[in-house]
Amino acid sequence: MAKFVFGIDVGGTTIKCGLFETKGTLIEKWEIVTRTENGGENILPDIAATVDAKLKLRGIDKKDVAGIGIGIPGPVRGGKVPVAVNLHWGETDIVKQLGKLSGLKVAAGNDANVAALGEQWKGGGEGHPNMIMVTLGTGVGGGIIVGGQIIEGAHGAGGEIGHIHVDDNITEPCNCGNHGCLEQVASATGFVRVAKEELAASPEEESILRSDEITSKAIFDACKAGDAMAQRIVNRCARYLGTAIGGIACVTDPEVIVIGGGVSKAGDILIDVVGRYYRNMAFSACQVTPIVLAKLGNDAGIYGAAKLALDAQ
Repeated sequence: MAKFVFGIDVGGTTIKCGLFETKGTLIEKWEIVTRTENGGENILPDIAATVDAKLKLRGIDKKDVAGIGIGIPGPVRGGKVPVAVNLHWGETDIVKQLGKLSGLKVAAGNDANVAALGEQWKGGGEGHPNMIMVTLGTGVGGGIIVGGQIIEGAHGAGGEIGHIHVDDNITEPCNCGNHGCLEQVASATGFVRVAKEELAASPEEESILRSDEITSKAIFDACKAGDAMAQRIVNRCARYLGTAIGGIACVTDPEVIVIGGGVSKAGDILIDVVGRYYRNMAFSACQVTPIVLAKLGNDAGIYGAAKLALDAQ
């Protein structure tokens, strides 16, 4: 029986790597540079090389390794990606190519979905096979897990929570090309966008935010300090989030909803206000579903990737 498994989280700048025991204990984590030049041709060979180097360093035989799980910033279906813009990849068969390079079994998934699996395995959703995860960073990502399985969808676009339409009044396009997406009003940049709108709409109203650099952290700090403008901004963004999550819950009926990403560092104030709007919007049977903070931080991707490899056995 295999004793070890690798979890790999590929980003546009760095590739996070983790060596785990198959029961889920993280033995070691490290990073390598993501070499995206020449169509990203070095990325998979570099991953195979760092895995080989780690096995040799620790004296681990490949027969004792369950495989490599890998999270990719792009849609993944059946171990293949049609395109991964941040990696400069066109259509790539990750499972086949990395498997050949490494001599190990490979399982691949979208990075946000894989991070959700990590939180479901060893983080905020541990012990709950039915879970929604929402990540609030520069954009809004997430993953939906039902019966312990990631929902990939027919085109690898399952769990694209950030592109749920929530606002008919936004005319500027989202990065996806649509208008009024959750990402435009509830990501870190979305909070700033809403803040600028509110400040412009009430030019005479005093607010701490008029003298500070506007960031999502500054907005929450001002909200905690009792700033009325900041409180209005947080409530507006939380209403968008609560509405979107409530809609997903009606379809998937999760046991827990996990919120992660940089914005989640605001802590309980975010959970409390989003929870209030969620309970107002959710189907009655789903209103009791707890909303909790993610626990694994930047390690969620490597944990989830390792679990993906184990599930593929």
